[in-house]
Amino acid sequence: MTILVTILGIARTLHMNSEQTPATAAQTTRNVIDRFNEAFNRHDADALASLLTDDTVFEDTSPPPDGRRIEGKPAVVEFWREWFTRNTDAVFDAEDVIVSGDRAVVCWVYRKRRNGQPWHLRGVDVFTVRGEKVAAKLAYVKG
Repeated sequence: MTILVTILGIARTLHMNSEQTPATAAQTTRNVIDRFNEAFNRHDADALASLLTDDTVFEDTSPPPDGRRIEGKPAVVEFWREWFTRNTDAVFDAEDVIVSGDRAVVCWVYRKRRNGQPWHLRGVDVFTVRGEKVAAKLAYVKG
């Protein structure tokens, strides 16, 4: 089922299966995002792959100023495999998760060590969930 909703004055389409209501769609989205974040912090690319649609899109924060867009599950999973190898101690702490239907915004702090010292960066991910899988993850950072 597809319904049109207006959030903050902006009309958009909400994709739900025939048994979902906006409240259950939001709970499904939250569950998918929580599982995604848990797999990410375990650096488990195979678990991430199971949570992605075949046509998933990831927009990275680099290179500046616009980042790069990676399309399709195989390319996105390969990106994460390589990233996990280069960032073995990286952790993303979700400060807040805001869900509306099939969309979620995650405010996070990325933590790791750089040059032997603790380092962090704040950012936001904008997710779209479709069929209990991540269809898009668009990343933005401060500074």
